Amino acid sequence: MHEIKSVRKSIPVATQNLLWARAAGRCEREGCNRPLWRHLLTQRSGNKAEKAHIWSVANDGPRGREGIGDGDVDAVENLMLLCHDCHTEVDEKKNEPDYPASRLREMKRAHEARIELVTGLGEDLRSHVLLFGARVGDVAGPLRFEAVARSMLPARFPAEPSPIELGLANSATTDRDPEFWELEMRNLERLFERRVRERTDAGAIHHVSLFARAPQPLLTALGVLLTDIVPADVFPLRREPPSFGFDDDADPLLLEVEEPPNKSGPPALVLGFSATIDSSRITDVMGPDVAIWRLSATGPHNDIVRARHHLATFRSALRPLMDRIKAAHGQGELLHVFPALPIPLAVELGRVRMPKADMELRLYDQISGKGFVPALDVRGARVAASSDAERAA
Repeated sequence: MHEIKSVRKSIPVATQNLLWARAAGRCEREGCNRPLWRHLLTQRSGNKAEKAHIWSVANDGPRGREGIGDGDVDAVENLMLLCHDCHTEVDEKKNEPDYPASRLREMKRAHEARIELVTGLGEDLRSHVLLFGARVGDVAGPLRFEAVARSMLPARFPAEPSPIELGLANSATTDRDPEFWELEMRNLERLFERRVRERTDAGAIHHVSLFARAPQPLLTALGVLLTDIVPADVFPLRREPPSFGFDDDADPLLLEVEEPPNKSGPPALVLGFSATIDSSRITDVMGPDVAIWRLSATGPHNDIVRARHHLATFRSALRPLMDRIKAAHGQGELLHVFPALPIPLAVELGRVRMPKADMELRLYDQISGKGFVPALDVRGARVAASSDAERAA
């Protein structure tokens, strides 16, 4: 029986340095990625890394050494940088069936390929991660930085190791409460001014990647705040499987525009992309004389927006439609907006609007058991709780 050699003594310093560089000082076990240059709790600097062999130093060690020659056992290709917990996990005898050499090699390959990709990106591809979560009905919308940041690659990478958060933390109010819209808008405007606008004006932010989960009127309000401030990517949230990200190979988005036969009544714009909105739901709110304009997707459903070109298609259709509505009803009229929109399109609705040239908007929210209720009014570049919101709550 061969004696297991001391890994710390046998691995040349040059090989250890190369392994550290390839792994970027992080644990290479799939799903861990822990930084190994500091203590996890105290944050004190120190070398917390362990060098693990894929094929073992000894014949009776973890995974044996049948797959490698004597001269290659300490080569960087046979080594993984791991934290102590993961090193123990992959080398324990009882776990051997779960960690064959083939699986460890794939973990190493995937981790080091990701590090090479991220570190090879130019500085102009940096983007600040913007997180905005608010209650949708009774469901809170917290978002995790680690989960969303992966969605940016390879087109962009996070400019900072933490996100810019705009949500109202631990809020107990819901969109059924009369004070909900006023509280949420006051918080959103204050945080946006301090955390985004001031830093953008100072030249510290050049691009943002937005990940959001909130009621549609608030998403549109955020779009209004983002207008002309900074370039942004607004990521779609897929329901199945639950994740953020683009699929730019998706089929084109097909749209349908419908004008009202009689334009003498107050104008309403129905945006049917994630669901179909029946006209009776609009007349229940505004009466039978309402002039209903529609922009809809063919075959609406929750995951209909998957690609960046879908957002471009929406913008290119919405901009001229809003001009036609203004020409028909006059710029002084209030345009009532009833949305069934995926997250990115709700934000783009606010970004497309031109504050000085377009009609003022009243944004409606769908509440279970109540139907559509007024939520927010967009007047110029300002957004505020609708004057009718409290009465409708």
